[in-house]
Formats: sequence, C-alpha cells, structure tokens
Amino acid sequence: MMYWDGGGWVWMALMPVLWIALIGLVVWAVVRLTQHSAGRHDGMGPWLPQKETPEEILDRRFASGEIDADTYSEARKRLAAHRPRPQ
Repeated sequence: MMYWDGGGWVWMALMPVLWIALIGLVVWAVVRLTQHSAGRHDGMGPWLPQKETPEEILDRRFASGEIDADTYSEARKRLAAHRPRPQ
C-alpha cells in the first residue's frame, strides 16, 4: 500500500485559520443585518437612526387626523417661510 504525504500537515495548520475566518464572516453578517434594520446608512460613517423632517412630521400628523386642514396649511406656510434658502 502506498502512502502519499501530500501536504496533510498544511491542512492541519490552516484549519484553525479557516474556522476563525468562517466564524468572523458569520459575526460580521449578523452585525451588518441587525444594523441595517435599525437605521439607514449614508455609506460614509456609522449607521444613523432615521430622522423625520418637520414636513414629514406635519404630513404624518395630518394623515393621522391629529390636526385639521387649516392648521396643516398654516403650518406648511410657516415652514416654507422659515426654510433656509440654498446658496
């Protein structure tokens, strides 16, 4: 019977490295997926919670019936008047 020593020691040496890489990949994927569902990402920094603009808050309150149409239109006018103009 022939025995071939085809680098079995290499696989034994690399196996811990492969397991560490696999576990690291799983941890990275779990962290990435949980952070993605928690907020939004701008591509440049950490995950940021989504913040509503004043107009979105006003729209939501009007849609839910918290404020009437007159109050909504008056608030929209005030927001538009105080919105900074682009330079």
